Amino acid sequence: MRQLVPPQLHSGEIRIADIELDPTSRDDIPHLLRGLQYLYVNPTLRAELFQILDEMIPPEVDRTTGRPGMALWRILVLGVVRLNLNWDYDRLQEMANQHRTLRQMLGHGVEDATPYQVQTLKDNVSLLTPEILDRINQLVVNAGHQVAKKKASEGLSGRCDSFVVETDVHYPTDINLLWDALRKLSTWSTDVSQRYGLPGWGKSGYNLRQVKRWFRRVQRLKPATATAEKPPPQRAKALRKAYRAYLELGRTLVQRTEVTLAQLPAEETVPEREVMEEFVLHAYRQLEQIERRVLQGETIAHGDKVFSLFEPYTQWISKGKAGVPVELGLPVCILEDEWGFILHHRILQGETDEAVAVPMVTETQQRFPQLKRCSFDRGFYTPDNRTQLRSLLEVSVLPSRGTPPKTEAAWEASEEFVAARRQHAAVESAINALEVHGLDRCLDHGLDGFRRYVALAVVARNIQQLGAWLYYHAARVRQRQTRRRLLRAA
Repeated sequence: MRQLVPPQLHSGEIRIADIELDPTSRDDIPHLLRGLQYLYVNPTLRAELFQILDEMIPPEVDRTTGRPGMALWRILVLGVVRLNLNWDYDRLQEMANQHRTLRQMLGHGVEDATPYQVQTLKDNVSLLTPEILDRINQLVVNAGHQVAKKKASEGLSGRCDSFVVETDVHYPTDINLLWDALRKLSTWSTDVSQRYGLPGWGKSGYNLRQVKRWFRRVQRLKPATATAEKPPPQRAKALRKAYRAYLELGRTLVQRTEVTLAQLPAEETVPEREVMEEFVLHAYRQLEQIERRVLQGETIAHGDKVFSLFEPYTQWISKGKAGVPVELGLPVCILEDEWGFILHHRILQGETDEAVAVPMVTETQQRFPQLKRCSFDRGFYTPDNRTQLRSLLEVSVLPSRGTPPKTEAAWEASEEFVAARRQHAAVESAINALEVHGLDRCLDHGLDGFRRYVALAVVARNIQQLGAWLYYHAARVRQRQTRRRLLRAA
């Protein structure tokens, strides 16, 4: 049985509308809580928001019976706070239990000491879906435009760019990916063999230590980089010997795992069975690639490589940035308006910038038909993109790669084009804000967790921007009041 908000106030609890936030604070938390407070206090926004949140409850669930679950408003607040402030669940638990103002926003009074547990937070925040968050984001952006005093008849100007959101993985090499597979297979096989009384894993700890010993020996003997000079013959011979021993021990462990899988009762549901079978395939792939690369001298094609066993969707991205030779994650494309709100985002899984320039505009216009102007950088350019964007937008700023054709030279030299190109650089500020507020590295697991993490970060950033506009207008009011007071005193 879930509720949108607790049905009644308890002793010592104050209404969310009456929560007092420091009007002069420059910290992120008051701005974020002010944006949440505005969404809750405004009756129209609250009704729309609660209608969206209510769809998180499956229709087949009986709302009148069952164990009480966390209120949907609290789930949204906790998810937004975690992402915007770049907290892990341990920090979120500590702040949800100890931060007075945050607990007031969650609906707890001073006498309510109800604690939050880490697993409870994980289970409930993960109920938010990218589709629900996308609709909430549209609601927040429209509210932000009203607060920012945007005229209803005024069109929107957008800035579109992409950046990489890294996954929480270590730097991949073929030998440490094999080690990842072997240690997990050994752990799971030992657990299931003890549970079902299967033989073969009595010395699992010793066998795994032997594998790790040869893994470390290969690490010490191989060159530090792929471009390093070839090791002397004696060292090269020792390296090949270490590789062979490592591969032999690894292959033996994988084969033993296959025997254990075959001995598991077929009629019972073994939770580890599916993931063990998957990691057996991972291990065999790494064994084959190491043997082909090291012992047979072949070059492994980039498309055949996997860069993480735990987050297999991770891509190897090299944009040629100074000091950042490679990033491990997925590109994310965002479209920001001139008011600082992120209108739309798209995760580029197997897509490039030029492939999403037109879809980004069309999808954004479905959400915000007021989008009339948009700028891009050269990475989004193709002649076909330029033609299609001009049919969708009143003003499309898409610079050519290299020297522009004669038909476009006059337009790209015009004052309007140059001014838009200069303003386009402001999207880097939005990207930096997203990276500072959660999107430097995705801490959730799986592709679904990655999508939810990015969508929640965008919503959180826009709510903070909404709070920042409210703080800005309140500061202007205080300045005018102070000026009037000084004039009266004079």
